[in-house]
Amino acid sequence: MPKRAAIKKSSLPTIKIPTFEVKIKLPVIFKKLENVNWKRFLPKSSNQVMVVLLVVAAFLVGYLLNEVQHLQKTQVAIQAAVPSQQAGQQAAPTPGAKVNVSAGHFPILGNAKAKVTIIEFADFRCPFCEQFFTNTLPQITKDYVDTGKVKLAFRNFAFLGDPSTVAADASECANDQGKFWDFYNYLYKNQPAETDTTMYNTDTLTQAAVSLGMNDSQFRSCLDNKTDDAKAAKDMADGQAAGVSGTPTFFVNGISIVGAQPYSAFQQLIDQELAKTK
Repeated sequence: MPKRAAIKKSSLPTIKIPTFEVKIKLPVIFKKLENVNWKRFLPKSSNQVMVVLLVVAAFLVGYLLNEVQHLQKTQVAIQAAVPSQQAGQQAAPTPGAKVNVSAGHFPILGNAKAKVTIIEFADFRCPFCEQFFTNTLPQITKDYVDTGKVKLAFRNFAFLGDPSTVAADASECANDQGKFWDFYNYLYKNQPAETDTTMYNTDTLTQAAVSLGMNDSQFRSCLDNKTDDAKAAKDMADGQAAGVSGTPTFFVNGISIVGAQPYSAFQQLIDQELAKTK
């Protein structure tokens, strides 16, 4: 059998448990009641006992009602201080309900006379927007855009901070030189992690613009001077008015699809809208 290690007996140290005093602050009325000579109020009959109990109960009920009213007033004040929605922000669109939203100012991708219009509100830094671009848009383009059944419009919804605003402004500058969709593709194909914002500056984006055939000085001046900042802001405001609160959000003939939904979600709604035109 294995040997067991010998355990030496040792006296346990004395542990001194600290004591402390807890003070509870009672309402002033309780402090005054301490000095009352209660003996003279001792009941001499059952009726007197009932009277005393009723007096005490009435006091406690009154005190509790006062506290409840105070809490209710506090809650009302808090609710009034917090607006239910941001200024200009409408309620999220009801699924299946049509929303009146324009296609914006960017060039349309596809047949301008297509019966179905998809309007995309997106942020170029949004990873879910990149997922749509990579996983869903190619199939939509092949089956519907290239066949003339659907046209696609894009609108900026740059809500992820200043770098998103820079990217949106850069897309506007690219549009000024007739290169919007080329720059759209570039930004999504080269999108870094959301925490990496080093790409979104004038020098880097101007180099990208030049590689796509744009004029260096024109693009740089446009981005530095925020020439088209108001256009990107207008897209954002229109999106909020339509109930957009996150990206990507799409409107297929005015019916919303929120998030990077699979191709099947778009296919079902597109076919539904196409069937109405037959």
